[in-house]
Amino acid sequence: MNFLTAVKNHRERERSVGLRVTGSEIGRVGSGARRGEDLITKAVQKITLSPSRDISFDKLVLSQSNVRRIKAGVSVEELAEDIARRGLLQSLSVRPVLAADGTETGKFEIPAGGRRFQALFLLVKQKRLAKTTPIPCIVRDAASDILAEDDSLAENMQRVALHPLDQFRAFVALRDKGQSDAEIAAAFFVTPQIVKQRLKLASVAPALLEVYAEDGMTLEQLMAFAVNPEHARQVQVWDVIHSSWNKEPFQIRRMLTETSVRASDRRAVFAGVEAYEAAGGTMLHDLFQGDDGGWLEDPALLDRLVAEKLQAEAETVAVEGWKWIEVALDLPYGYSHGLRSLSGDPAPMSEDEGAAHAKLLAEYRALEDEYAGHDEIPDEVDTRLGVLETEMEKIETRPLIFDPLEIGRAEAFVTLDRYGALAVYRGYVRPEDEPVDETAVQDGTDPTVVGQAADRDPTDGDGSAAHGGTVIMSGGQPIGGDLPEDEDEGALKPLGADGRHLSQPRAQGPHPRGRARGERGGDCPASRSPEERRDGQ
Repeated sequence: MNFLTAVKNHRERERSVGLRVTGSEIGRVGSGARRGEDLITKAVQKITLSPSRDISFDKLVLSQSNVRRIKAGVSVEELAEDIARRGLLQSLSVRPVLAADGTETGKFEIPAGGRRFQALFLLVKQKRLAKTTPIPCIVRDAASDILAEDDSLAENMQRVALHPLDQFRAFVALRDKGQSDAEIAAAFFVTPQIVKQRLKLASVAPALLEVYAEDGMTLEQLMAFAVNPEHARQVQVWDVIHSSWNKEPFQIRRMLTETSVRASDRRAVFAGVEAYEAAGGTMLHDLFQGDDGGWLEDPALLDRLVAEKLQAEAETVAVEGWKWIEVALDLPYGYSHGLRSLSGDPAPMSEDEGAAHAKLLAEYRALEDEYAGHDEIPDEVDTRLGVLETEMEKIETRPLIFDPLEIGRAEAFVTLDRYGALAVYRGYVRPEDEPVDETAVQDGTDPTVVGQAADRDPTDGDGSAAHGGTVIMSGGQPIGGDLPEDEDEGALKPLGADGRHLSQPRAQGPHPRGRARGERGGDCPASRSPEERRDGQ
C-alpha cells in the first residue's frame, strides 16, 4: 500500500465515524425539530377580515381620501340604472368618521366605492331609493395601519379587466339562455350592433379563438376573420398567413372573399341584391367596417340572373323592329368596326320636359349668379349644382328618331355600362345587310355581294318582313327565337312628329362612337337654352 492509498483510507474512516449516531441522539434531534415547528406555528397569526354590516344610506358620506378624480368608464347614470336593475353587486368599503376627540360620530366615509355611492345618491335623488335604505358595507377599523388612500388605490389597481374573448362568450351564453340582442344591449348600455359584433367574433373558428386568447393575433385580425363564417376556410387562411410577413386585416378579408362578388360590382347593381337573395343566393357581410353592401357568395347564380335580365331587356328593345340585337356583358374593343352607323335626329322635348328643364336651368343660373363673386362655393351649394346638372342632362339626352326602313336592316347592342346601368347602342348596319340594286346583284358587279349573290335574297335589307323578326344574339349565337310574325307586324312602334320611328328612351348613356345624341359638351348646361342645344345638333 502506497502513501496516497493510506491517506485515502484514513479519511474514509474519519467520515464514517462522524456519521455514526446513537438511538438516543436521534430521539433528541427529532424532539428538537418538533419543538421548532411548534414555535413557527405559534408565530403565524390568523387573518381577521373586516366585518360587514348594513348601514343606512343617510349615514354615508364620500371620503376625500378616494383617489379617483377623473371620470372614466361607465357613467354614473349607467351605473345607477344597472344597480336599479340588478341591485348592488359589491359592498362599499367604509371607515367610521371620528370627532375631534377621537370618538365615532355615527357617520361613515367611503374611501373605496365612491362611484357606487354616487350612483346610489342619484337613485335617492330620483326618489327611486329611500334615504334610509340599508347599504351593504365592509367596515374598516378607524385605527387601522392601512391608510384610506391605500384602500382606494388597491381597489382600483388590483382588479383585472375581463378578457375581450370572455365578454364575447358571455354574450353568447346570455343569448343561448333566451335573451335577445336588444335585451343584452340594454342591460350593458351598448348598441344592438355592438352585441351583434361581439356575437360574430365569438363565432370564429375555435382554433383561432384560442390563438387570440394566447395573444397570437390581434383583435383587428380576429374581426377580419369574422367576414366569412366558414371555419375551415378561416383556419386555412390563418395557416397561410400566420408565418407570412403580410398579416394585415385587409389581406385576411381579401383572401376570405376572393371567390365572392362585391355588392358594388356592376353585375350585382344591375341584377339587384334583392333579386339575388330571392333566388337563393347568400351574402357575406362585414360588421366591423364599411363593406359597400357585402359580398355575393354565388357568382354563377349572379351571372345567370344578369344574363336573364339582359335578355329580357333585349326582347323589349326587339319590339322596336331591329334586325339583330347583340347581347353582351362587355362589348369587345372595336365591336362596331366595319358597321355603318345610322344617323338619327334627337326627339324634341315634350311640353312637360321643357318646363321641367326650364325650372332646373333657372335655379342653376340663380345659384351661379349668387355665388359668382365668391372664392369658394359652400359644399351644400356645390352639391345642389351637381344634382341640377344631372337632372338637366337626363332631360337633354334625347332618344333618336330613325328611319323605319333603316331599323329593319340595322343592329342594336345591349350591354352594361361601368356603373351597372343598362346601355343600349342602336343603329349599326352590317355590310351584308346594306340595300343593293337588283341588277348589280344579278351581274355580280356589287363588291359587297360578290360571292354571295347566289345566297342572298334581293329583297333582303330593304326593311321587308323577309327577316321574320328580330334575332337576339350572344357571342355570335342566337339565344332566343324570332318574334311571332303577327306580333312583329302588329307591334306598336312610337313615332316622331315627322312620322318616322322614335327609338325608345331606354337608349341612354354616352354612345361609344360619339354620335350626336344631345350629349353635354364641355360647356355648362346653364350656357345654352334647350332650343339652342337642339339647334346646335
